[in-house]
Amino acid sequence: MATYKVKVATGTDLLSGTLDSISLTIVGTQGESHKQLLNHFGRDFATGAVDQYTVQCPQDLGELIIIRLHKERYSFFPKDPWYCNYVQICAPNGRIYHFPAYQWMDGYETLSLREATGKTTADDSLPILLEHRREEIRAKQDFYHWQVFVPGLPNYVHIPSYRPPVRRHRNRNRPEWNGYIPGFPILINFKATKFLSLNLRYSFLKTASFFTRLGPMALAFKVRGLLDCKHSWKRLKDIKKIFPGKKSVVAEYVAEHWAEDTFFGYQYLNGVNPGLIRRCTRIPDKFPVTDDMVAPFLGEGTCLQAELEKGNIYLADYRIMEGFPTVELSGRKQHHCAPLCLLHFGPEGKMMPIAIQLSQTPGPDCPIFLPSDSEWDWLLAKTWVRYAEFYSHEAIAHLLETHLIAEAFGLAMLRNLPMCHPLYKLLIPHIRYTVQINSIGRAVLLNEGGLSAKGMSLGVEGFAGVMVRALSELTYDSLYLPNDFVERGVQDLPGYYYRDDSLAVWNALERYVTEMITYYYPCDAAVEGDPELQSWVQEIFKECLLGRESSGFPTCLRTVPELIRYVTIVIYTCSAKHAAVNTGQMEFTAWMPNFPASMRNPPMQAKGLTTLETFMDTLPDVKTTCITLLVLWTLSREPDDRRPLGHFPDIHFVEEAPRRSIEAFRQRLNQISNAIRQRNKCLPIPYYYLDPVLIENSISI
Repeated sequence: MATYKVKVATGTDLLSGTLDSISLTIVGTQGESHKQLLNHFGRDFATGAVDQYTVQCPQDLGELIIIRLHKERYSFFPKDPWYCNYVQICAPNGRIYHFPAYQWMDGYETLSLREATGKTTADDSLPILLEHRREEIRAKQDFYHWQVFVPGLPNYVHIPSYRPPVRRHRNRNRPEWNGYIPGFPILINFKATKFLSLNLRYSFLKTASFFTRLGPMALAFKVRGLLDCKHSWKRLKDIKKIFPGKKSVVAEYVAEHWAEDTFFGYQYLNGVNPGLIRRCTRIPDKFPVTDDMVAPFLGEGTCLQAELEKGNIYLADYRIMEGFPTVELSGRKQHHCAPLCLLHFGPEGKMMPIAIQLSQTPGPDCPIFLPSDSEWDWLLAKTWVRYAEFYSHEAIAHLLETHLIAEAFGLAMLRNLPMCHPLYKLLIPHIRYTVQINSIGRAVLLNEGGLSAKGMSLGVEGFAGVMVRALSELTYDSLYLPNDFVERGVQDLPGYYYRDDSLAVWNALERYVTEMITYYYPCDAAVEGDPELQSWVQEIFKECLLGRESSGFPTCLRTVPELIRYVTIVIYTCSAKHAAVNTGQMEFTAWMPNFPASMRNPPMQAKGLTTLETFMDTLPDVKTTCITLLVLWTLSREPDDRRPLGHFPDIHFVEEAPRRSIEAFRQRLNQISNAIRQRNKCLPIPYYYLDPVLIENSISI
């Protein structure tokens, strides 16, 4: 008789355990065990438990390659989902085999798991293993279907047949919410998230943390009458009264300094949308700024042409916003513009705005506003630019270029890579909860009862239209971070902490990916000859980029360096890139005049007419402000159950070399974190959004 010692680990999240019966079959190269019930006296498979069993076989099974977990009804109890972390088996010869699961078994079903060693198709020769990976991919492609949400945007997951189990014997469900918050005028349709596979949904802890955050704040606004008030803010200082209770140093700084030119320019470098600004070497014809206009703001002994040649002039161009119609909010027509803003980086090391035009088309009704104009003219012109920043950030840099693209990366991976594939193991931590938060995001932002309909000048169609236009221009090269800084001409711009920190994280990530990829792909032929990898890349091109060849996205990968670049882009997009545009969102948006989502008066067509009264009348009303703040508050704060970058508690890799690479990656991230914290001690405004301890492995909020 051959004795196999088995350990079965149940997940630690609340409600991970099950009362159903679990049986095990072990498959080796020399035979297969009988199906054995895993049962002790007392409770088995409780939350957080690691249960141990013994399986007796008539003969040695050889090298263990597959196990099957069978989940069946136990007595009279209803169906009870179970989250299995892993199964570990000690063979008679003392060798330990690890079988990672890290997934739910929902119904009465059988789950087949491969031994944990990462293998591409070329590494498998046994027919049973080749068939196993083919069957796994077939099953996932049958389960996860692509669906169009908005034509022109990346496609997303559709699971038409899934229904979550009904459990009435005790309250074991995730907290469910129909989207209604007392007094909150947005009725958010969260029903779509109920039909997600349990393996794509938030944990109990994260669900509870997320859905309990919004209610108290919304109720407080309702009690104070703020969600029913369609009037203008009477005084700027009144806006401070709706600040969230716990304010950060940065949020306080924004509220105090938002009107200053120095802080306006600073946000282009280290705010929540730091990837827009670019060096200007020639003033565009559509923005007829002259030397006479801006000479007073450039310093003595220089001129506009000289500063252009020195590389000190920068441009923020919001042309992508041009031409979208607006909607009515609170019964009042809203307004929109696509401005241009010229900035100067002076010898004192500050980025300063020197000219603003509120249209892409110059003319007598489109003056160029200058810092020498009246206080309220200049402030309102800057506020229009900040309004355009809202859409550039929320629609493009945040929702499209991280959330939607990352989701497409992840879904293509689920559909084309089996769990034993090294790329699956490498990427799975970086898509955790992304489908869940995107399902919520679509409900919150892109439906008729959501923020874009209730709080934005452009409404649902306009907000989506901005993203569609941006995706039609997105290129593969723009996602390669080092190229982006060079292409925008900001690779040597001082005080650009976003660039410094993002490159540090990128370099650490690229080194980690290089070590992992070269371990599993020793040559270019291994890359080109991997059909599962190629299917993944092709599906991303088709479903994310919608087959647009001008994007430059590859349809196949032929070399190891190409694969390293591709995977680095994917992981960076799913982690650090999102952190850069999300983590500081509430700090820079809580003070509404710094980031308005709507404007109630048209852009100024003449100078000298703006007053405090017209400025306040142009800003969003009280109700619209509060709706926007509530949603951004909810979608910008990471709920509990976090996993910082480099923290991989799920054991997918068992080989020594990959595990050494993971540890080295974690150490490099710690060094980056220490350097950022040391630098921030000397800064009036700390920049910590790319501190690795604050970067989530995946987009989960």
